[in-house]
Amino acid sequence: MVKRSLISVLALLATAFSVLSHAKPAYVDYKPISEVVKLNVGEVNTRSLSAPVITWGGDIATLLANGNQTQTAKGSIFDKKGLQLKLYREDAFVNQVKSYVAGETPFLRGTVGMISAAAELLNKDPRTQPVVIYQLTWSSGGDALVVKSNIRNAKDLKGKTIAIQAYGPHVDYAARILKDAGLSFKDVTVRWLPDLTGTNNAPMAAFYEQDVDAAFVIIPDALALTSGGNVGSGSEDSVKGARILLSTRTADKVIADVYAVRKDYFDAHRSEVEAFVAGLLEGEEALGKLFQNKTKDVKPYRTMLAAAGKLLLDSEEATADVEGLFADATFVGLQGNKQFFTDSNYPRRFDALSSEVQTGLQQAGILSKPAMLAKAAFDYGFLGAAVNVKAEAAKPRFDEEKVAQLVNQRQQQQSLAEGELFSFEVFFQPNQKSFSIDLYQDSFDKVVELASTYGGAIITVEGNSDPMEYLRAKKKGEQAVVLGRIKQSARNLSLARAQEVRDNIIQYAAGKNISLDPSQFAVVGNGIANPKTGICGAEPCAPKNQQEWRSNMRVEFRIIQVEAESDVFMPL
Repeated sequence: MVKRSLISVLALLATAFSVLSHAKPAYVDYKPISEVVKLNVGEVNTRSLSAPVITWGGDIATLLANGNQTQTAKGSIFDKKGLQLKLYREDAFVNQVKSYVAGETPFLRGTVGMISAAAELLNKDPRTQPVVIYQLTWSSGGDALVVKSNIRNAKDLKGKTIAIQAYGPHVDYAARILKDAGLSFKDVTVRWLPDLTGTNNAPMAAFYEQDVDAAFVIIPDALALTSGGNVGSGSEDSVKGARILLSTRTADKVIADVYAVRKDYFDAHRSEVEAFVAGLLEGEEALGKLFQNKTKDVKPYRTMLAAAGKLLLDSEEATADVEGLFADATFVGLQGNKQFFTDSNYPRRFDALSSEVQTGLQQAGILSKPAMLAKAAFDYGFLGAAVNVKAEAAKPRFDEEKVAQLVNQRQQQQSLAEGELFSFEVFFQPNQKSFSIDLYQDSFDKVVELASTYGGAIITVEGNSDPMEYLRAKKKGEQAVVLGRIKQSARNLSLARAQEVRDNIIQYAAGKNISLDPSQFAVVGNGIANPKTGICGAEPCAPKNQQEWRSNMRVEFRIIQVEAESDVFMPL
């Protein structure tokens, strides 16, 4: 009894200490970069060329291409391409911009949103106009939106207070999620923080405040706040009831990490810029092979981990953290860069992404007007031949059988909305069996975009039928066997309609050279079990007018997070 009481006292003391250690964060005003950085343009220092990296998995490949050294090592990938670079870590993007303007480096390293936030300032001088030259990765697990118990889906963010790092990568993320929930920055209150993690002035620290409802954080902070990714218990560093609403494992085409270069340097040194891009491609290939063969190539693998740990995390011993950084990033390679910069049909192409992000930045008061981002017109066929990189065929990301089991279980439990992020509906006419592009193109485009953006989510395609035939038969006093046949017929018809819609969407996307993953879609036939008019007792409510009658004839799409179902999702 004494031992248990002592443990309880120690636990209470630990909790009290944890609460006291969460000092009130110092929020900042998110001023446009044009008000923070002066445009005193200096000439680029080409005698000692430097390039920034940030603490992210994609930058491990850059370091490897440099020979696992901050200064280009002899015999390294960059060295063989005639480059001599000094890599330095700079996670504070404003500091990067200052160095870029001064000419200390011709490069910027950030997300599309971060580069966009600086473009309004940098475009004022033709020398500093940023030219985006390369996409390293998509964030596919390293970033998360953590919410308190009063938020169940993205639409619930309306009127809430959200903590976000100023000038950081999560502005892109927030803009997209709000957009898909039918919201904007105007619908929420944002508390801006100067730091990303590890201090009392980061979004994680702000989340402990009672009047902060949500926070965009890196995944280690998200796991701490939610008791390991479950539901926060309130002990240790967690917040009671907190959970991860959405991570980039689900929203895996939202945060794009890129390199940009000054226009004056690009024009005068195009061959060096192309060599830099080719070196990044080769570094990425070499890094992928090193991870694949880590049990065989033990020494070079450990050398890489130690070097990355030292540069990116200030410790050669942080090998597990380096492996985590790598796992949270999806390298796009040659084919991904070609698609990102040149494919006008690709929903997550550079032009579409920068427009999306800049709309969000304008809503947040960070940009006063759209700021054009230039991109390099590289010959990707030539680059591919030069570095001997081949495209790999896409693999299914979900176990279709287990997805079907999960969806069927939730359907039986009437819990299909569990984990729902977004949803929308399309309606059809009585006796309609086909869904032409002419009538449904807008809806098809929306599904294609959502599937391309949330590649780690299941998309359910749920057919729903009109219950009037069943209700009329019941009113006539038909036998149970007849009523059962009508219900089953309605389920079959709704399933067939949902299947037809799914197939048409995949075919429509293929016609635009967009490859959707069929394993991502789960088809459901609800029949008359989920009428828009509701349930009265144990039966569907009878429509009161033609509008209510037609409202039941619909296909509903749900974007559902299934990150907790580890046997359903198969990471690449």
